[in-house]
Amino acid sequence: MKSRPQSLSDLFWSFSMLALQGFGGVLAVVQRELVDKKQWLTDQEFVENWAVAQILPGPNVVNLSLMIGDRYFGLRGALVALAGMLLFPLLIVLLIAIVFAGISDLAPVQGALRGMGAVAAGLITATGIKLVKTWKENVMGMPACIGIAVVTYVTVALLHVRLLWVILGIGGLACLWAFRQLGKLPEYQGAAEDNGP
Repeated sequence: MKSRPQSLSDLFWSFSMLALQGFGGVLAVVQRELVDKKQWLTDQEFVENWAVAQILPGPNVVNLSLMIGDRYFGLRGALVALAGMLLFPLLIVLLIAIVFAGISDLAPVQGALRGMGAVAAGLITATGIKLVKTWKENVMGMPACIGIAVVTYVTVALLHVRLLWVILGIGGLACLWAFRQLGKLPEYQGAAEDNGP
């Protein structure tokens, strides 16, 4: 059963805790907190909202916090969720910048940063694999989802095409295919007939 934030303060502290856990790869943390623990979103809703958050300008998780805050509490909720996402990380980054300036050339510090990058990549991969099950419910169909994922991986990782062109090209084609598939669904055909020519 889906839940919701109890108050603006619940929204603020939930996103503050989320922000404090997300070093590098926040996708895994966001999915676990909002879907598995808080149950504010289903897996399918999370995938859909995350997709929208990715195409909007700005950090994905900040966009998602604005969307969720707005969904439950309107403009006030969006601003409170945004404050929760940004306040404590901003303070921590300022503190780290002061400390890091004196120790950035040390080998252990550089090694720790490389290790954090590897962990973040692993978390993102694990979450991606966990969310593959939502492809079954996707309007485009499982074969199209797999094809798009493979073509996107090859284009970005192997051919090194700029992300903007991948989003416009592959993303645009995926949107057209999804729109075409939506038109075949009975509930959408009925709505189109009701609107008439």
